[in-house]
This record gives sequence, structure tokens and C-alpha cells, in this order.
Amino acid sequence: MSAYRGRFAPTPSGPLHFGSLVAALASFLDARHARGHWGLRIEDVDPPRCPPGVSDAILRQLEAFGLHWDGPVAWQSERDDAYAAALARLEAQGLAYPCSCSRKQWRDHAIYPGWCRDGVCEPQQPQAWRLRSDLGLRPVRWQDRLFGPQAFDPAELGDVVLKRKDGLWAYQLAVVVDDADQGINEVVRGADLLDNTPWQRQLQHALGLPEPRYLHLPLVMGDDGQKLSKQNLAPALPEAEPEARPLLHRALTLLDQAPPAALAEAPVAEQLEHAIARWAPWRLRADPERHLTAAD
Repeated sequence: MSAYRGRFAPTPSGPLHFGSLVAALASFLDARHARGHWGLRIEDVDPPRCPPGVSDAILRQLEAFGLHWDGPVAWQSERDDAYAAALARLEAQGLAYPCSCSRKQWRDHAIYPGWCRDGVCEPQQPQAWRLRSDLGLRPVRWQDRLFGPQAFDPAELGDVVLKRKDGLWAYQLAVVVDDADQGINEVVRGADLLDNTPWQRQLQHALGLPEPRYLHLPLVMGDDGQKLSKQNLAPALPEAEPEARPLLHRALTLLDQAPPAALAEAPVAEQLEHAIARWAPWRLRADPERHLTAAD
């Protein structure tokens, strides 16, 4: 079996919050327990959504919680050529096509109807690039490490965008190319990305890329019943180690790792040493949502 290679890949649209911490911590513990590599990738492929200074703040937050990554930080903004080459391969296979349709035009449909599959509807309009989800691997099956057997037909999810009309690369293509190029074989992330996996598996198959194992984590919810997110103005994590200690203990509790109460105010290095040695993902309850926050 190949050596473990995992990663944490935040988007620098805002500082990390408690939900980010739970995902980063689970990924970190999974890698460290396996004595594997844990990389950090900043997914800054969408510059308009990435205010200056946020990436640096994220690095400081991770360091405050003792989540030290291996090797240099990877930046998606430096990967344009790799994404372009992957899109060209998909186009050559007839699996990617330009699309001029706007969301307003197909608002009465649950998914994009594929109107531009056989030729761009409005050639004079800006064009995105979409994946032909009906021609690739179908159905997509995999074994999630927490949620068990999964089966999706990507065609029922629609032709996902690979490159936007404004020329920026979309998440689905970028994450697949980056994971392959960085040798990532273990992905630990939130359950909100579970239904993104079929498109990613389809792209991996079309491009002849390795398929990582996946562990999707229950989501951390706010008091309003919504997923904690930057869009919902979730409070930012601290950038100082003393303030990080109780939050780290809370995150370990949320991950069902039952950390001793006596460690709640212990230095993060001590808490992590204890958690790494005892990391047991099988303890996680397979609830798609957790209505718990750092304040509970």
C-alpha cells in the first residue's frame, strides 16, 4: 500500500472558523496517526473572492492550533497550465464543451439541460466549459470510510462547470488535477462535498488519474441550523495558542474522540499528542449534520 498522503485545502475567502477547524483537525489526525504526509493547499483559484491577507491569517490560525503541514504550501493560482492541459484532454475526448447559457435561462430546470452539448447556443456570448456527465463513468460507486457504500449517476447531477465564463477555473477540475499531481491518496473533508465526489471520480476516470479514498465528516451547524461558513459570518478562529486550547478540545469532542476533560486547557501540542495516538475514525457517528457548535 502506498504511503499515506493527505491534505487540507481551504479557500482564502475568509479566515478559518470552527467548522474549518473540525475538518482540518480530522485530516491532520488521520495523516499523523498513519505517520503520513499532511500537505496544505490554498485554493485561491478565484481571486475576486480572496481578500488580501487572508491566506496569511489562515497559516497563522493553523499554527496556533499546532496543525503544522509538511512541505511547501501549494497555491492553485500558480496552476493554470496544468488545468488547461486537463481541459484540453477532456475536450479531445468529447467530454468537455463550451456553454453560453446563463443560470437565468435554465432556472426552471433542476439541473442544466445540456442545451450547448451539440453546439453553443449563443456563440456571441461569453462561454463557460462544462463536463459531459452523461458520457463519462456511470454510475459512480465508491466506499466512503464513514458513510459506507455510495452510488450516484453524475448525469442526474448535471453537467458541472469546469471553467467559468470569466476565465477562472472551477473547483471540480482544479481539485482533481491538484490531488493527482500532489499524490494525494486520502481525502478527509466535510459531508457537504459528498455529492461532489461523483463528478470528481468521473474526471479522475476520464483523465486516467488515481482515485483517493474518501472520509466525509459530519457538518458543524450553527444555532440557526445552517452550516457554519464564512458566508454565514461564522466567527474566526484565534491566531494565538492559549485561545486555541479550549476550541481544540471542543473539536476533538465533536469528532467523538472523547478527549479527557483534564486536557481542555492543556497546550495544543499536548492535546494533539494524545489525540494522534488514539485517533479512531470508527468512533465517528455517521450523522450527515451535527447541530453542535463551539459554544455548546
